[in-house]
Amino acid sequence: MCFLQLIAFSRRATPTGDLGEDRVCHVHDNNQLRADIARMTAVTDQGEIPPSQSMTFKAAFADLIEGARQRELWFKLGVQDIKQRYRRSVLGPFWITIATGVMAAALGLLYSLLFKIPLSTFLPHVTVGLIMWNFISGAIKEGATVFIDNEGLIKQLPAPLSVHVYRLVWRQTLFLGHNLIIWLILLAIFPRHLGWEFWLFLPALALLLVNGVWVSMFFGIVATRFRDVAPLLDSLTQLLFYVTPIVWMTSTLKDNASVSSRARLAELNPLYHYMEIVRAPMIGQPVAAYHWWIVIACTIGGVLLAALAMRQWRFRVSYWV
Repeated sequence: MCFLQLIAFSRRATPTGDLGEDRVCHVHDNNQLRADIARMTAVTDQGEIPPSQSMTFKAAFADLIEGARQRELWFKLGVQDIKQRYRRSVLGPFWITIATGVMAAALGLLYSLLFKIPLSTFLPHVTVGLIMWNFISGAIKEGATVFIDNEGLIKQLPAPLSVHVYRLVWRQTLFLGHNLIIWLILLAIFPRHLGWEFWLFLPALALLLVNGVWVSMFFGIVATRFRDVAPLLDSLTQLLFYVTPIVWMTSTLKDNASVSSRARLAELNPLYHYMEIVRAPMIGQPVAAYHWWIVIACTIGGVLLAALAMRQWRFRVSYWV
């Protein structure tokens, strides 16, 4: 009896107006929920979906520009890489200079005797060729693993993808600067006249740096997706060393009547033209204009190829590493 009286009292204590308001609010909430679900699950017309800005050439070049603006970051990272690699070493990166100098001296002495070329002519040719080859091969081989090696930074540091490429090219440039000491020593041992054509070395070096960027970017993206590309490039780089006139001279082939007709096959190798525009001014030799045009054309094509790879797969690299 008391329980029935308690129920009756609670019904009398609750105003009927409040119950009506609760029902209205409940119905309103349900209607709003249904409207939100319908809006989120509705099939939108394809033409109303705005195009993605991440897969455009504008976004690719914006990545390159933004990465260049963060030069303080990759400057310090590149220097830190060298310090870390040669930590507790007395000579540090000069070990690379010593190794390059010893190899250049050995190859220069050997092949100058085999080809019967004066040492004063052949040794600078081999030495400058090896110095530039170290930069080129480093950009190719280390560029293939540039994003794999920086997996932690890519996943944790909100920075443009090009920062890691600039870091690699800057590190290779520092090694190149150390190796140029060998060239200065050769100029002291075998003095030669360097005319105004020597200053062509600067734009040639700038083109080499630009090519180092696009090579590292392109092969870095492709090799991150397909991991077999890196060892393949390692083998191909070794092969390119022998077919590029570094330890041999094209003039030697042209002077040999039996193979002079095949000497022009060396010009099918693009690296030959890159080597010529950098090496010839440094050893006091003229550079034919067609070498420059070929290098400029290859540079433009390479930049566009890297931009295409960035447009298509740049945003996926963080998932592939």
